[in-house]
Amino acid sequence: MSTRYEFRVLGPLEVLRDGWPVRIDAAKVRLLLAALLAEANQVVTVETLVNRLWGENPPGRARNTLQNYVLRLRRALGCPVGGAPVFTRPHGYVIETAPDALDLHRFTTLVRQGRTALAEGAPARAAPLLGEALGLWRGDPLSDLPAHLVRGVVAALDEQRLDALELRIDADLALGRAADVLPELRGLIGEYPLREHFWAQRMLALFHCGRQGEALESYREVTALLADELGVAPGSGLRQVHGRLLAAAPDLTGAREARPAAPPGDGELPVEMTTFVGREAQVAQVRRLLGTARLVTLTGVGGVGKTRLALRAAAEAAPSFADGVRLADLAPLSDADLLDRAVSEALGLRDHSARPVADAIADHLRDRRLLLVLDNCEHLVEQVAGLVLRLARAAPGLRVLATSRQRLGTPGEHVLTVPPLTLPAVEGTAGGTPARREPAVGAAGDLVGDLVGDLAGEVAGEVAVMGAGAADPTGVPTPAETDDPLLRSEAVRLLLDRAAGSAPAFRLTARNRRAVAQLCLRLDGIPLAIELAAVRLSAMTAEEILERLDDRFRLLSAPRPRTSARGHHTLRGIVDWSYDLCTEGERLLWNRLSVFSGGFDLEAAETVCAGEGVPREDVLDLLAGLVDKSIVAVNSSGDRARYSLLETIRQYGRQRLQEEDGTTLLRVRHSGFYRATAVRAGEEWCGPREVDWLVRLRTDLPNLRTALDHCASRPDLAGDGLEIAVNLARTRCWFFSSTLGEGRHWLERLLAAEEPSVTTRTPTLIAGALAMKAWIALCQGDNPAAETFLAECRAVARELPDGPSAAPVTYIEGAHAMLVRGDPASSALLAEARDRFRAAGQAGDAHMATMLWAMAEAFFGTRASASSARDVYVAEAEASGAEWAGTWAQWCSGLVELRHGEARRALTPLRRALARQQAIGDSWGPVWGLETLAWAVAATGDGSRAAWLLGAAHRMRRDTGVALIGLRPFHEAHLAAERRVRASLGAEAYAAAWSRGASGEDAPAP
Repeated sequence: MSTRYEFRVLGPLEVLRDGWPVRIDAAKVRLLLAALLAEANQVVTVETLVNRLWGENPPGRARNTLQNYVLRLRRALGCPVGGAPVFTRPHGYVIETAPDALDLHRFTTLVRQGRTALAEGAPARAAPLLGEALGLWRGDPLSDLPAHLVRGVVAALDEQRLDALELRIDADLALGRAADVLPELRGLIGEYPLREHFWAQRMLALFHCGRQGEALESYREVTALLADELGVAPGSGLRQVHGRLLAAAPDLTGAREARPAAPPGDGELPVEMTTFVGREAQVAQVRRLLGTARLVTLTGVGGVGKTRLALRAAAEAAPSFADGVRLADLAPLSDADLLDRAVSEALGLRDHSARPVADAIADHLRDRRLLLVLDNCEHLVEQVAGLVLRLARAAPGLRVLATSRQRLGTPGEHVLTVPPLTLPAVEGTAGGTPARREPAVGAAGDLVGDLVGDLAGEVAGEVAVMGAGAADPTGVPTPAETDDPLLRSEAVRLLLDRAAGSAPAFRLTARNRRAVAQLCLRLDGIPLAIELAAVRLSAMTAEEILERLDDRFRLLSAPRPRTSARGHHTLRGIVDWSYDLCTEGERLLWNRLSVFSGGFDLEAAETVCAGEGVPREDVLDLLAGLVDKSIVAVNSSGDRARYSLLETIRQYGRQRLQEEDGTTLLRVRHSGFYRATAVRAGEEWCGPREVDWLVRLRTDLPNLRTALDHCASRPDLAGDGLEIAVNLARTRCWFFSSTLGEGRHWLERLLAAEEPSVTTRTPTLIAGALAMKAWIALCQGDNPAAETFLAECRAVARELPDGPSAAPVTYIEGAHAMLVRGDPASSALLAEARDRFRAAGQAGDAHMATMLWAMAEAFFGTRASASSARDVYVAEAEASGAEWAGTWAQWCSGLVELRHGEARRALTPLRRALARQQAIGDSWGPVWGLETLAWAVAATGDGSRAAWLLGAAHRMRRDTGVALIGLRPFHEAHLAAERRVRASLGAEAYAAAWSRGASGEDAPAP
């Protein structure tokens, strides 16, 4: 039976687990939970959470500290395996709640139902719904948390409560309960004297109680108050109520009915013709922004759904604006001189005077509380910005919601980038590769976090979550009525919803699930593209559409009803319009950026794309222009800004690049840049920037793969490709990223790629490649392949100046002797390789030889020789300033203490090594750290925990594809620990504890 959680935020924060209260004492952990619950079922970014926890003064390594708090929150909640309901996602975290498990969700659902009933003229149905909603409040929201850190969340919640109060009182007035609400309204007006709707309701209540004089006196009172406090006159809603009171209008039944109806025709919000799918978080965010910002601009790539989001948010925000909401669609407008006239018509003005139209608009809006939606502003940015600024200065009650592919740049503008719809996992199931193609983390990271929990005092805030295990599915779940993980994706739900209308015979089946998921991913979650694909489902299967998606601009061009002069309702038309809005330099850069895969930084863009019409010094400004126009996305959360293109945008640029015959040149430049990057990483490896380089290389793996593939397809570039592959292996990039098999694949492919007639490789490069290939095979435990590669390496070494004793060859001979044969002579070979690497100035390679030498001495040497080698290795690691190297030095210290000293004293360095490896995102080191820790715990006599650790280590080896049996000293130590623990526990207890570790269940208490 699954665990049921209930959360309450409408008062002090409360949590129930299967009906029992959960105690969370740590203030920061409670604050983290509140921040997640405020946007439940939506991913909350790391940046947002850091701001919520620490405000403007976050501590150093705030991200790592945040990850530690997430781990503590999961423990406090008693989360089962996998972390539910708190999940790690690319870019942040999400807490998943059932529709009725969060009081805030129940509240908003009841209010929405009550609002609908009231709008339908059913106050008897609305009143109990709204009363039930307000009954969920237990006091001030989140009142037990630091007020200055939850101010924004609390303000938004309070606004929702007041809105519900207004609705409930409207319902009571419509039901003839005027006398009942008068005392309540007196208190509300005393607390919120500037909230005009409460005054309007009080005036109506007094009128219906036969107290017309007091009702009119209330209007005089609020008029004076608004003039004194704000310098404004009452809004039109209050004025209308006052006028009807004077006339004793017979239809005076409710404050909301007293608001003037918007003029029909242009300017009204259109009725939605199709269902609105997803976007709950964005709608709520827009509404919150409209409560504080004068101008909110929704930007984003064409077809991403800016208009639909703006219209939905405006419709939901309408009750907050006494004078309503008006829409001006600027898409058909080609003459900027007619902008003022178009806005005037949308507002329903009929001004025939000779004065400027903008003056008439400003006068009309001066005393009104109105929301003006300006849709499709990108082709009139300067003119719209000027008009908005003028109107904002003249009309303090005006709010503007604009949509544009480019920000307006007006003072006070708040820009909200509309993201694509949330995506499914690649496999279309609960598991699979992360859909966002970002490093994701999962159960293995939590498992290691449990192990280093005992070090919280020493490494507080530095315990990060590592991703060696199965990744959580990506995408942002919503309170869907299904438990199908695929349907948590907004993109999939939109495709199925639109297909139900255009292709009624289409059904989601076990056969097409993967194709549907892949289709939504390949279309980048862009609503327009997905809707066009749904039209194609009437004549094609999802699999057939997927096969033809490389020509998406031709495929997704189904006829659509044209509702504007532009009529850009094909994918090609939408992107063509964006292209036309760019300058010539921006178009050239867009085309050239299409050679990048995944993402890129400024240095890469400048190096690869400059030249032939794009000066290097202009790249930054052109790139900024593309960001402003929503063509390029930017992520500034790291120390280097990263830029990216959606696949649809990239494919368009690639087609344009092919049309101008620029692809070949740009591909060569791209490969050259990433060859230089890999070489620099190899030269600076095992230094102070070691981890920075490892993270950078892992981030740039999509581009490195593209460069490797291009080089492998060009015999004249095979040598460049081999340089990339060798340096990635030298820097241990494949190890760090847990992709050893891929490293071996590229080395094998590039070694076989070059034609003798165009050879660009030297014997030294070939020998280095063969040595790296043999080293990877050794680490994988693939001894037969390692033997073959070692023989090839020996043969090539004969052509080298040093012959078979060359440093790379000696290093692999020593590693093979230690790991495969378990030969004590390996120590001398590794020491020799170390000296040769140092003499050649190859510090990183020398460090690896030192590490293996110290390891060999730990396994085969005496206490004195092992301690001496360890001291040398630790000193070198500390002197280098290399963090990754430092973690292995600590691991080696633990290994030496375990084999030649006291097992209990080995625990601390082994756990510290695990914590540090976890903090830097290392996927390889913990595989061995966990196994070695199991040996040490076994040696201390803690059989249950040792058995659990051995099971957990087995799980991590399985996830990373490492065969322990091929690594002799490790395998022998493993067998010895296993025998010891079996003898201590007995076969049945050992098997039970081992299985708990292998399945990821919680570790026993130490």
